[in-house]
Amino acid sequence: MSDTDWRQALREKGYRLTPQREMILAAVDELGHATPDEVLAHVQQQASTVNASTVYRTLEVLEELGLVRHAHLSDRAPTYHSTRGHTHFHLVCRGCHRVVSVDAAEAAPFVESLATRHAFTPDLGHLTVFGRCHDCEEN
Repeated sequence: MSDTDWRQALREKGYRLTPQREMILAAVDELGHATPDEVLAHVQQQASTVNASTVYRTLEVLEELGLVRHAHLSDRAPTYHSTRGHTHFHLVCRGCHRVVSVDAAEAAPFVESLATRHAFTPDLGHLTVFGRCHDCEEN
């Protein structure tokens, strides 16, 4: 989605285009995967007056509009990422906590099986698979 598209999406849903919303979306884009606190810290480097409640409310709005998604990559706060990149799911190593983004196309057989056998379509952008990476398995 281009900058023009997301600005238009905000307006069409009755939301104002504010500098805070622009900074928060830009922070999510720049950080890749970030908790609300990480987004807040990033935004406060530019605008120290932005507070945590603004970040949380804005992330909710941006997710409602389909501009960001969240996933649970740990037992802490959800992690947000932009939808402007490729659709992906996450692999999280329980040993080293490394997060790998995997293109949704790699899950095609799994998705097809769920659709055929269970009449179910998964939300891959929200999917997180926990396990152990090769390096941690060997240790």
